[in-house]
Amino acid sequence: MKTKILTLACALLTGAGAAAQTIYDAATIAQKDLNGTARFVGMGGAMGALGGDISTMGTNPAGIGIYRSNDVMTTFGYSLTSTEINNAGTSLSADKARWNFDNIGAVISTKIGNQTTLRYVNFGFNYHKAKSFYRTRSAAGDLGGYTQLDVIAAQADGLTPEHWGNGNIFNNNDIGWLSALGWEGYLISPTLTDQPTDYRAQDEHGNPLFFDANGDLTSSPTGTDGRPNAPAYDDYGFYGNVAGAYPYLREFRSYERGGVDQYDLNVSFNVNDRVYLGLTVGIYDVDYSKYSLYNEDSEGEGGGGYMLESHNNISGSGVDVKFGVILRPFEYSPLRVGLAVHTPVFYNLSYSTSAILTSDYTDQVIDTYNYVDGDMWYDFRLRTPWVFNASLGYTVGSSLALGAEYEYADYSGMDFSYPEGGSMDWENNEAGLCLQGVHTLRLGAEFKPVPSFSLRAGYNYTTSAYKGDAYKALAVNSLTTDTDFANLKSAHTVTLGLGYHTGSFYADLAYKYDTYKADFYPFMAEGIQPMKETDSRSKVLLTLGYRF
Repeated sequence: MKTKILTLACALLTGAGAAAQTIYDAATIAQKDLNGTARFVGMGGAMGALGGDISTMGTNPAGIGIYRSNDVMTTFGYSLTSTEINNAGTSLSADKARWNFDNIGAVISTKIGNQTTLRYVNFGFNYHKAKSFYRTRSAAGDLGGYTQLDVIAAQADGLTPEHWGNGNIFNNNDIGWLSALGWEGYLISPTLTDQPTDYRAQDEHGNPLFFDANGDLTSSPTGTDGRPNAPAYDDYGFYGNVAGAYPYLREFRSYERGGVDQYDLNVSFNVNDRVYLGLTVGIYDVDYSKYSLYNEDSEGEGGGGYMLESHNNISGSGVDVKFGVILRPFEYSPLRVGLAVHTPVFYNLSYSTSAILTSDYTDQVIDTYNYVDGDMWYDFRLRTPWVFNASLGYTVGSSLALGAEYEYADYSGMDFSYPEGGSMDWENNEAGLCLQGVHTLRLGAEFKPVPSFSLRAGYNYTTSAYKGDAYKALAVNSLTTDTDFANLKSAHTVTLGLGYHTGSFYADLAYKYDTYKADFYPFMAEGIQPMKETDSRSKVLLTLGYRF
């Protein structure tokens, strides 16, 4: 009897549906990048209390209330993303460079009066890229004897011949696609036992099998000493893999593409030049795709290999509402205090997937596309966390502006549900077990040595959304076949910026550098050591604008 490995769960959870989605996909979609205008990015996004920049309607909507003129702008960018994975001294890196269209927006400022309580009513629209998914991962090397086939076998535990023989197994809600691929590719089989079960073990010709005195399988009912051999039975409660003696990772690759586009509509108010109020309605468009390839060989007698390719896509839309206020608590002081709250983003999403298994053991290619006549897809709903934001701003005349901002979101409270309204219990339990609150600190400064020229700098620190022992959990009947995951650690962002304005025209330039580390796993097995991942991204942004 094989030893079961701890796999595919943060805890022993049951009752998952076939439409199971992972928290890793959800957290990827829910978290946002520092992006927007070059001025906003150059100051590290720490403008929630300072306001006066169109990007603030996505953090503190009251920031648009600072405007006293109309404004139109657009932003372009160029980014280089690098991911390096080190496994026991073997290091592979992958880079992805691309041009970006990051931002376009406008503010209409309407003056009410100089003596009225309500001084200005402003309206704003802004589009920006809230999240970019462009990342390439490559890894290779020995995994110390651990094999993904044990993960595939464990997902099949409890499945009987009736399950395998009941029509198309890729349409069976009791069978996960990992185990279905392993079964069709002859990569897994029920373990053998001498304890009676409902299923006698048989050879390829249908003849019963027996254990001899040495514990080896034989087709002979009696041993050489004339004593009866023990009948062998198939134990479908547990499955094992058919690989050779020493499996090792030959290759892993993944490509993530797409992004989250955010469209903000804002209305804001200036009350006595002391209190600024704002409301922003955000509309989100999601397009996330991932391709992964896992190739594993086995050494020793009977060695072989297989390759598993997974194609996944998540698309859909969402909406949230943001409320904000900026206060000048002291009439003759430039100190500003900002507070904002963001409702969860309420997403309606569609998940589609397909997979291809190429087995060297049987020279087979199993393509799920052919079994289900296309991609398998389903709809689900995702509710992201509430976001709470507090900020401070301070100016020294017209030459210096300082900003500090703190933001908190509890990702353990993300909620998954079916379109009909029922709870996706597996995912919700998993989120509570594996995710945690995220703290973000933003600092920024702007200095004008001369009125038309600005120097900017900023810094962000963001804690991880994942608990230290979190790992990718798939339900036993999940459609998901990519088993890789990365536990991202705290992220650091450093920004620099320049600004120039003459008359109504202005141009801003910013540089942003993000870096974080992660523990990368091609799959989860108890005792497996993570590969060490280092991610970085450099980005240059240019904003051109006109105020009138």
